[in-house]
Amino acid sequence: MTPQWPSFWAHIPDDDRPAMREILTDLLATGVLVGDVDRERELFQTARKYEPELAEYLSLLNVALFSDPDRPILQARPIPGECGLTARFTKDETLVVLTLWRIYDDAIMERPTNVVTLSADDLFAKLKLYFEHIEPPTPTHLERILVKLRSRRLIRFQTDDEHFGESRLEILPTLARAIPFERSEEWAQSAALYQQPAAGSNGKTEGASDEEGETP
Repeated sequence: MTPQWPSFWAHIPDDDRPAMREILTDLLATGVLVGDVDRERELFQTARKYEPELAEYLSLLNVALFSDPDRPILQARPIPGECGLTARFTKDETLVVLTLWRIYDDAIMERPTNVVTLSADDLFAKLKLYFEHIEPPTPTHLERILVKLRSRRLIRFQTDDEHFGESRLEILPTLARAIPFERSEEWAQSAALYQQPAAGSNGKTEGASDEEGETP
């Protein structure tokens, strides 16, 4: 049985209501609506049509709605310290997210662009560069992390089944907004929390995949 349509959205026509349900489901489940292909494009167009209504609804949950000025992307971002919907990542996942943020920031600072792409090998090399005292995730574990980030629509990820290192990633601008450092110094402060190896680990972090923390 379909729940009753809320009275405060009574002005929304019947034809648009199924799309609005999908839009809210996507925004609350993944935090992002990307409208560049097929059904997603239709949903994005409907969401832009009712963007004020969506923003007001999400504000009740202490979630802010952001519209990308250059790409068909809407992002629902929890207000830090105010919202209980903040995503949680394991330590390994946090290291990957921090690395992707730095790669994206360096790329757009060097040359303003809407698209930042790299290979899995490139990401692995940057992980070792930024966190040299920490054992990086194995290729299999890294792939699982990237699949999770793809499901949250922070990246696009295409696996190369024969050579994982040649798998392609696109860092979406949603990732930069999910952890909105104002300056690179703020990134460095967060990264420093993970720079020191655990005591007795001989320079390697042990059990990293079992530790959880909120995104910075």
